[in-house]
This record gives sequence, C-alpha cells and structure tokens, in this order.
Amino acid sequence: MPTSVKDMLAAANASVSKIDRDEAMALIKDKNALVVDVRDLPELQASGKVAGAVHVSRGMLEFRADPDSPYHNPAFNRDRPVIVYCASGGRSALAGKALQDLGYQTVRNLGAFKDWAEKGGPVEKV
Repeated sequence: MPTSVKDMLAAANASVSKIDRDEAMALIKDKNALVVDVRDLPELQASGKVAGAVHVSRGMLEFRADPDSPYHNPAFNRDRPVIVYCASGGRSALAGKALQDLGYQTVRNLGAFKDWAEKGGPVEKV
C-alpha cells in the first residue's frame, strides 16, 4: 500500500523523541552522545554545525551507521546514544527512525540547527 512523506514523518516523529538544546547538551556530556548533522554540505558551509557533530548527509546515513557496510563510520555504535538534526527537523526525524530500524536504541531528534544556534548551543564553522 502506498504511503506519503506526511505519513512517514508522522511515524518517525511518533517513534523518535524530540529534545531541546539543554537535554542534548546533557546527553552529550553525561552519555557521550554522538551528534549527527544530516544536512547537505552546502548547508553546513553556510551556517556551521553543532560543535563536535559528525556530518553524514541523509542519503548516506544507513551506510555509515551499519557496521556491516563497507562505508561504516566507527563513530556509530549501537550502544552509544545518537542525536540527529537537520535544518527544520524533518530529515532528522526520518534519519532517527532509520537508525532505530538499524538497531540503535537511544536516538533523539534535536530538530532544527537554527534553534540550537539561536539558543546559544556551541557551533563550529566548516
């Protein structure tokens, strides 16, 4: 049965908990969470990224996160909490759901990068 992006986003948002800047900072500090920016490279170049975040464009996420993939990034570990974000929260919701489907237990959606930056979250230029 066909589905729509709207349906996919609703399912992802129902599955992946959203967090704010303070919750993310605590998860990073206390649990060594991996922060993943799933935006495209030109977006990072224009605005920077969350300090310490790993950039993996949305289209490559499953390949980087799957330990059986030849493209696996060793920063991804199913036992490590993961925080995903993008420009507005849609791609990060879908990314979070994909990570859950790959067996990641603790996945959170930070949502929009601009919210992080506007609320004083540390940013680094790319």
